[in-house]
Amino acid sequence: MFNIRRWIRWILFYSCLSSLCTFWYLTAIDSNVELKSVQEHRLAVIVPFRDRAKELEIFLPHMRQFLKSQSIEHVFMIINQIDKHRFNRAALINIGFIESCSFVDYIVMHDIDLLPLNQRELSYRYPEHGPVHLASPEYHPMYHYATYVGGILMISCRDFERINGMSPLYWGWGREDDNFYVRMRRVGMKLSRPTKLSTNTTNTFEHIHDKGVHKRDYARYGQQKEEGNKVRPEMGWNTTKYDLIDKNLRISNQGIEYWMLDVNIFCDYSLTPWCDHPTNETRK
Repeated sequence: MFNIRRWIRWILFYSCLSSLCTFWYLTAIDSNVELKSVQEHRLAVIVPFRDRAKELEIFLPHMRQFLKSQSIEHVFMIINQIDKHRFNRAALINIGFIESCSFVDYIVMHDIDLLPLNQRELSYRYPEHGPVHLASPEYHPMYHYATYVGGILMISCRDFERINGMSPLYWGWGREDDNFYVRMRRVGMKLSRPTKLSTNTTNTFEHIHDKGVHKRDYARYGQQKEEGNKVRPEMGWNTTKYDLIDKNLRISNQGIEYWMLDVNIFCDYSLTPWCDHPTNETRK
């Protein structure tokens, strides 16, 4: 009788052990499949840049930790406009796409002064079903209109190419995002946004823009406002002209690698004479 009970105990023990091993193995397979799926893609974090060294030293460590927590393979592409023209965010994003599309398969158009805080619910994983606007107007600390797609937007290289990127005709601050929204709608592209988050407009993002130091260029000259209402889908990444002055793999003060691309953007004065602020002479 004693031997029978002992054998029953051993059988039960090995059955439980076998079940645990099977469970662990299947869980490990699922984890590996998920990790492999994440690492099959590579993200270019494209940051339009000019005179933002202080913000860059905040942005890089924050984003590296954020992306690392989600196992996102990524590369930082800081596109630095060094010419004397007015800032052209759209052209810089197009340049970032052109310079990175050979070694990544999706990009995120990322303002340097907007930091995501919700690591659990804001996913930077590959946008399989179309563009993802992470900086949703539902959670952005400042902009809440329905067609807003600025701040942080992820899109596959294939989709970005399909809509010909962003219009490079916008000089100064604003309106290029609204144009991009129309471009996506025009080709029937589905835009997704995070929703039902556990956070809100006060703690989903941190906006680190200093208005006193970096003033927005809202000036409009000549026909700039009227022209800004036109979509012009034929004008995009394929018509963005620039000189790549320098391209360096740099290391931040925190030891983070990033690419710094110094560029001069070409202005076609026959199309956009407002790419420069008018001088006293041109105003006469």
